[in-house]
Amino acid sequence: MLFKQITTATLSTLLAIITLPAAQADIVDSPMPWLKKQNITAPVAAKIPWKEKRHGEIVTDDYRWLQKKEDPNVIAYLNAENAYTTAMTADIQPLAEKLFQETKARMKETDLSVPVRKGKYYYYNRTEAGKQYPTYCRRLADAQGNYDDKASEEILLDENLLAQGLTFFDIGQSLISPDDRYLAYLTDTTGYRQFTLQIKDLKTGEILSDRAERVTSLAWAADNKTLFFVQEDAKTKRSNRLFRLSLGGKAVPVYHEKVEQFSLQVSTTHDEQFIELKSEATDTSESWFIPASQPQTKLRSLLGRQQGHRYQLEHRHGQLYILSNKNAKNFRLLTTPLARPLQKNWTELLAHDKNVLLQHIEVFSDYLVLSESSQALNRMRIYDFQTKQWKAISFNDPVYLAVSEGTPEYKSSQLRISYQSPITPPMIMDVDMASGERKILKQQEIIGGYDASQYETSRLWASAKDGVKIPLWVVYKKGVPLDGSAPALLSSYGSYGISSEATFSAERLSLLDRGVIYAEAHIRGGSDMGEHWHEDGMLMKKKNTFTDFIASTEYLIQEKWTSPEKLIIQGGSAGGLLMGAVTNMRPELFKAVHAAVPFVDVMNTMMDASLPLTTGEYLEWGNPNQKTAYDYMRSYSPYDNIEKKAYPSILVTTGLNDSQVMYWEPAKYVAKLRAHKTDQNPLLLKVNMAAGHGGASGRYDALKEYSFELAWMLGQWGIKE
Repeated sequence: MLFKQITTATLSTLLAIITLPAAQADIVDSPMPWLKKQNITAPVAAKIPWKEKRHGEIVTDDYRWLQKKEDPNVIAYLNAENAYTTAMTADIQPLAEKLFQETKARMKETDLSVPVRKGKYYYYNRTEAGKQYPTYCRRLADAQGNYDDKASEEILLDENLLAQGLTFFDIGQSLISPDDRYLAYLTDTTGYRQFTLQIKDLKTGEILSDRAERVTSLAWAADNKTLFFVQEDAKTKRSNRLFRLSLGGKAVPVYHEKVEQFSLQVSTTHDEQFIELKSEATDTSESWFIPASQPQTKLRSLLGRQQGHRYQLEHRHGQLYILSNKNAKNFRLLTTPLARPLQKNWTELLAHDKNVLLQHIEVFSDYLVLSESSQALNRMRIYDFQTKQWKAISFNDPVYLAVSEGTPEYKSSQLRISYQSPITPPMIMDVDMASGERKILKQQEIIGGYDASQYETSRLWASAKDGVKIPLWVVYKKGVPLDGSAPALLSSYGSYGISSEATFSAERLSLLDRGVIYAEAHIRGGSDMGEHWHEDGMLMKKKNTFTDFIASTEYLIQEKWTSPEKLIIQGGSAGGLLMGAVTNMRPELFKAVHAAVPFVDVMNTMMDASLPLTTGEYLEWGNPNQKTAYDYMRSYSPYDNIEKKAYPSILVTTGLNDSQVMYWEPAKYVAKLRAHKTDQNPLLLKVNMAAGHGGASGRYDALKEYSFELAWMLGQWGIKE
């Protein structure tokens, strides 16, 4: 009996809703309207009139009241949705538990990361069976500078101890002082991504009294007692102020970024000679330097701020190395003397290539490493300053992800990288930057055994409505019928220039082993095919993102990878906007939809400049205070385009403390969709009441959330085991 799955505590919460004020009385019309022993009925949210005039149009929003997080009626309604979801999914709970145990059994629960050297120490983290979080440690290097597993282990932070008694805990950035004595670290206890700065004396174990709230990035000066940090605005969460803190003293303001489209980040150049403050908007950047040995020095802007100019800087031996998009949409690599950084002194080290996107540079004492991508595949190149020759690091698999892992030692001759593909578990390797020789240090172990030869992955190309070719990748178990009868899961993102990467997932094996084909589409809005790919999926071209996804869907159906009756789609955050938009546009194409932390109430969010996801996003989505942009955005906003028609089965997941996409966006979306849809397909809202945008923080809790989502999908396909 599904009714028996509802706990006493949940019933108490639901019964409390009966006492709602008269203005919200239409939420209920019987003692327990959405819980009947044999017939579970969904919660029905109150419709409370609200209206606003926008560009001469009267806009109404009956569910605006759900935006009041402090209102106990809102919390009661969210609890009711959770109770309804629990009741409606009682039949898949055994499968969810089976998937949890199945995926946990593949996990090496007690494990050690590959130690990485910084100064006199090797740093690593370790996990222990049964513990949710890692422990961060270090050991002194031996006399030759090698890792010595017999050296005494020093525990820097035990995240499990710090998280005791908390339902959510996350460590953001952590940074060791140059003399190895102090650890500055950021903690979040709500999931709102609002971090508190604390500093630990690693010599005494003492937590210093120095503390700051809402900190987003850190950089130590060379004197080991001065820490620069960036603080976000308390309301908008825009990182807009730089402070200088002398240990034991008061934080002193250094810079305030007043332009609302820009956010700040502070760091140290790889050679640790300079503190760099970077201010960045979607289309423009500016960087300042402060000598790390002279932290009281004023900021020096090196290349200034010019509309449309984006760049990345590094320093070596008095030379600046610049990754710049000036006259180069996909960026080019330049060098110039630090003392004379004006454009007239620039020398080109690598020219622009319309087919290759230059993404990131790392500068070492003897080498420069360039990360780049082409045709939705990434790779690296190494430049030898002595020989002035380039050496490529490339891979032959049809799809993969290879990235620099960050090599802290400036004088290192070994580059630490990671590599994986949809059928290759992640491996960490060192690349000798002189010879190109690779040494595998560790590969993720799949407990119980894993045979990559049993699976297949490949690159596909679909045609967009305007003829543009869209890359996809698929992975599946060999032997799966490719006649349209196989269940398939298609994911994508398509915003902010973020690419869809071809990664491995041990959890995904539970789908592949049950005959599911997994696919991912590199739709416009990401930078998968270069900067133009991003530009063609933003602002007044945003709808390309949605039509590319639909074209990818139609391709998979046409080529018999799956069928509409077997296809589930999934996306999160801006990918959740994608889910809402394509479901409004072509609901008949999909069996079911999972929208995670979805950005679906575009207009109400973008019209409210006090929210985190607003003014800084005007350059990505458009400024709705301008009529043309308003009309275009309104034409695709999922919440504003819900209609009276049939929709597929939909699971919406979110977190109450989400700072990126407020909980009320998915809550309002579900309430309105439930009032409009004409079908009998399930519509479920699952709210983590103690987490934010990233879901549960503990690794086991996160795995349970994911297992539930997999079980729900398998249930939609009729797969019960």
